[in-house]
Amino acid sequence: MQISVGLIGLGEVAQLMHLPLLADHPGFRIVGVCDVSPMLVEAMGARYGARLRTTRVEEMFAAPDIDAVFILAPDYLHSELLGKAIEANKHVFIEKPVCLTRRELLPLIERNRSNPKTVFVGYMRRYARPFLELKKRMPPAKEIRHVRIRDLIRESRFFVDQTRHIMRATDVSPAVTAEGRARTQALVREVMGEGRPDHAVRAYQVLTGLSSHSFSAMRELLGPPNGVAAARQSGGESLVVLFDYGHFTAVYEAVIHDVARFDSGIEVLTQNRQYRINYDTPYIRNLPTRLEITSSTDAETGTEIIGPFYEDAFRVELGAFHDCVTQGIRPKTNLEDSLADLELFAEVGRQF
Repeated sequence: MQISVGLIGLGEVAQLMHLPLLADHPGFRIVGVCDVSPMLVEAMGARYGARLRTTRVEEMFAAPDIDAVFILAPDYLHSELLGKAIEANKHVFIEKPVCLTRRELLPLIERNRSNPKTVFVGYMRRYARPFLELKKRMPPAKEIRHVRIRDLIRESRFFVDQTRHIMRATDVSPAVTAEGRARTQALVREVMGEGRPDHAVRAYQVLTGLSSHSFSAMRELLGPPNGVAAARQSGGESLVVLFDYGHFTAVYEAVIHDVARFDSGIEVLTQNRQYRINYDTPYIRNLPTRLEITSSTDAETGTEIIGPFYEDAFRVELGAFHDCVTQGIRPKTNLEDSLADLELFAEVGRQF
């Protein structure tokens, strides 16, 4: 079955990932594109043969030949757009974070309970092949001694400028941009508190963006933590969090800096084994990923390597979304699942 889709938001990730992958996938057909930038709408609409090219989201939701919408717009618009998509009876793929605040998400969860359509939240790392292989091989919880999760990265522009041409809008008014920043700040400060310093507010945005992948993956592998034992941030873009899992601690660290690397991954340690997966930058397509399991006895040590896998995690995720829509499968990355992340973000943020 082919699903006709419309995309709302045509920025960097849409151009790098969603548009080309949807165009390549036989199960999808790009019917509509929407963005606040007319130049992006026309350019992407022409490139991918979209019939509907609009700057008005109402036209997208009203189109009878669009089965599913991809919400790829800025985070502060997510709750509003998701509410309209549910009302329009569309299947939805919405990029993380689904919302910036718990207050926004709770009524959407309630509305979605009677929704016959799929609402799928995009956490592509939880669909990556090494992650799925690790999940199959996870040791019993009682054997885990320590978990380390990390996101030590350089921002995407460094990688993108050397590998792909991205069209960046030059026709969006400064007033629209300023309004978006103001609305984002208002939502984040609703969680963090009006009196918090700017660097603490920035740290919360890092949580909802970069860290959401890791928090979400941690919960799937280990279950929810008992709580946050400690959390510290420095300058808004260096974070350390200790999650209490009872008999072991999961350590999360994130640093956004200018060293040209992308060191993101998960390590699980038992008494005599180490399980390790590493994610490279998603902004260069099809880089190899693998799962490594190192085991030691009293006499020897060996490492089993599962992989490398070259399949793009975004592509695997799109396949999962297609299965959910066509087979009525409930996605594991749903609204209730995202609520658990928002509650963790708020708990961590209170300790900054």
